Amino acid sequence: GPFPSQADSSWRRERILHVPLCREDCEEWWEDCRDYITCKENWHKGWNWATGTNRCPWGSMCRPFSQVFPRPKDLCEKIWSHSYRYTTEPRGSGRCIQMWFDPAQGNPNVVVAKYYAWKKRSSPAWMETVIPETSRAGSALPWPVLLLLPLALTVLPEGAGGCRSHGWGSL
Repeated sequence: GPFPSQADSSWRRERILHVPLCREDCEEWWEDCRDYITCKENWHKGWNWATGTNRCPWGSMCRPFSQVFPRPKDLCEKIWSHSYRYTTEPRGSGRCIQMWFDPAQGNPNVVVAKYYAWKKRSSPAWMETVIPETSRAGSALPWPVLLLLPLALTVLPEGAGGCRSHGWGSL
């Protein structure tokens, strides 16, 4: 698939990296969270596990998201160690992952994963001018990964803070 990369970690062998998020989703996520608090910029690592659950590191100061992440791009790219990439692509463009969508209308992220899988396999000279054919982009991410990718953003460390409008209660 286009987004998994090898991870040099004791707790996982792969991770997603630079998944392109739709502009509106990143901006709405930042807007919804801007007044909530967090003690860390990078939620992938550095938590205090002394009590057996993840807590803010000793000596860290809780601040509003808008101070830790001054722009939507900062939030989307930094909070999960560059797992996601801010784009100017709009929802429905077929070039960015939508974090929120109506599953009854189908998963718009399937087309996006197929596009980037095709682009990854194509030569650089063709990348900007050729549109992928459906049959050539057939093997992208496995279906379970495509369906769960937007949910990856909702699994927050306990004690990290969160945002209610997208199912992120204060933790």
